[in-house]
Amino acid sequence: MVDEETIDTEFTEKEETVEDEINEEKSKFDERKDETKEKIDETREKTKNIADNVINDLYKSIDEFRESIKNMQKSADQKYADYKKTTVQSIDIDLVETKDIYYIKAAVPGVEKEDVSIEAGDNDITIETCFKPYIEEFEEEDEAEVILSAIKSGKCVKTVRFENSIDLENITAKFSNGIVIVTIPKLIIPKHKVNVE
Repeated sequence: MVDEETIDTEFTEKEETVEDEINEEKSKFDERKDETKEKIDETREKTKNIADNVINDLYKSIDEFRESIKNMQKSADQKYADYKKTTVQSIDIDLVETKDIYYIKAAVPGVEKEDVSIEAGDNDITIETCFKPYIEEFEEEDEAEVILSAIKSGKCVKTVRFENSIDLENITAKFSNGIVIVTIPKLIIPKHKVNVE
């Protein structure tokens, strides 16, 4: 017969062995859990750094793109300003006709009377002037630069051709506040009756 005390001792030993094994497995599990947590934390940190770098690179790229667009706009504005200086622009006018007279109202703001030239031919009239760029009003030491230029500058000419011949001797022009009013009488050629013989 098996002794009860022996059974209890064996059971206790087995229980202690199982408990030791459980504690050992638990300890291994905790170690693996800690290692996994460290790896997850490392991965998370790397991912965060990568995301931060991507966002920073994206912002940097956007800023560089904006700067590039600004430089392109400045370059285009400068090329347009240079083009305007080399081309002859038109003077803005109103043209009105009555039975006997043509009237021209020409806008030449910022120009002195002496800088306006008017020439007339048999059936045309040409108004010419030169607009100075606004930047020229600044001294060199002011170091001013053009950001936007939309006002006419440089040589400007307007030629108007008429259906009728004009009376060159009686054309008049008046200048006031940047406006030139030109009065151009039509040449009235009297009809002459021819007798048939």
